[in-house]
Amino acid sequence: MAKRSALGAALAFLVIIGPLTTSSARASADRKSVANDEQVCDPLADYFLGMEDYSEAIERHEKVIAEHPDNALAHYHLGFAYGLTGQHQKELEQYQEAIKLGLDDWQLFLNLGLLYLEAGNLHAATEVLKLAILLGPGRAETHYNLGLVYQREGNLDKAEQEVLLSLEIDPNQSDARNSLGTIYAEEGKYNRAQTEWKDLVNADPTYAPARQNLAILRKMENDEAKSRRHPQDASNTP
Repeated sequence: MAKRSALGAALAFLVIIGPLTTSSARASADRKSVANDEQVCDPLADYFLGMEDYSEAIERHEKVIAEHPDNALAHYHLGFAYGLTGQHQKELEQYQEAIKLGLDDWQLFLNLGLLYLEAGNLHAATEVLKLAILLGPGRAETHYNLGLVYQREGNLDKAEQEVLLSLEIDPNQSDARNSLGTIYAEEGKYNRAQTEWKDLVNADPTYAPARQNLAILRKMENDEAKSRRHPQDASNTP
């Protein structure tokens, strides 16, 4: 088999922190987001949503929708609650209904984009997150998550661009800086990746992903150096 670079082979082990690996996989449902000035959601239903009592929030939002089926905001909040309980098909249906009824809130499209990303529908995630950026300009999280989608697709130039835009808006994003380092590494820009992770560790020694990625990068470099010194061993690498 063809020789494989030790650097390239180890990239799969880099620690990429994204919305799918955190408890905050969804953006918060903003109770003030409305399809029109008169439309509001039930305050008590939203109270239970905010208190993370999702079963009660779901029941109360379902009652709101039964009485007011055209309440786009209630559909969005119900979908949000469904998503946080793992009912993703119902989540999708409620988001789609909210959009159909005219709700054009950027957080709705951000959450829909994250849902598509979780499902592996990268094309749909890309298009929806682009809409979220148009609807909510200047939001760091929309650019960051679009960058994650581009990275998943292997479109590293656009991934780098979006994550850098996110960091311009909010430089204090450890996860975004870590992800930028992984993008640099995938692009072969190992010095930039190393600098990004070192700066992260210096700023916050407790931030484990950057420390882990630095360790992986050092191992990659050591393995690459060994392969140069002992090419006969590298030729046996599958």
